Amino acid sequence: MTSRALALGAFLLSAACGAVPSAGPAPTPFDPAGGSINVFAAASLTEAFKRVGSDFQARHKAATVQFNFAGSPTLVTQLTQGAQADVFASADQPNMQKALDAGLCENRPQVFATNRLEIVVAAGNPKHIGGLADLGRPGLLVVLAGPTVPAGRYAGQALQSAGVKVTPVSQETDVKSVVSKVVLGEADAGIVYLTDALAGGPKVAGVRIPDAQNVVAQYPVVELKSATSAGTAKAFIDFLLGTDGRKDLAGFGFGPP
Repeated sequence: MTSRALALGAFLLSAACGAVPSAGPAPTPFDPAGGSINVFAAASLTEAFKRVGSDFQARHKAATVQFNFAGSPTLVTQLTQGAQADVFASADQPNMQKALDAGLCENRPQVFATNRLEIVVAAGNPKHIGGLADLGRPGLLVVLAGPTVPAGRYAGQALQSAGVKVTPVSQETDVKSVVSKVVLGEADAGIVYLTDALAGGPKVAGVRIPDAQNVVAQYPVVELKSATSAGTAKAFIDFLLGTDGRKDLAGFGFGPP
């Protein structure tokens, strides 16, 4: 029998036995998150969002996330003046409402986290500050965020609730600047978010504010009309609202929505 006949016989035998050629590896599922996005986020989200961004990129290999951190009113001003961004995360509802009123938002914002206020002092609490009432002591140097900054407005509400009058030595554009003033010794105390006191590290300590005098801050996020990579923007927000994103946020002291 010739070699050609042998090859033909082997083919007919494999067909009769139902052998099928291998289809090869399954195709990789399409990932809509494949572009670069610019996220404008409140300064108090700095450490947490860097972790969220890293974990998001680990899941979506073709996606890149860049951040612009600043006080929420500063970010809204930048956006209304034409700054390009894909996602906006605010530390309060009023500044998000300004973005909505300006027609910047692609859809309705969603609250993804909450936060609470805390007094930030130098490590060891050398001035022995035990609560909001102590911030009214003569000679004590207190720094707050400005009244248009969410943390500054919340601080004003908390002080009013406690019946304490404070004249700050300075009013900062974001909470990170408040913490810096305390770290540098330019202030004895400030009012920031619990998460910022934690992020301040060993050079600062936090003094708890009772629930009755405290304020719960709500953080909303939204996709913007200026988004150049809508698929990646949506995926980032979904990740933020999902189990992994909330776990990342909780690790930095943020509460659930």
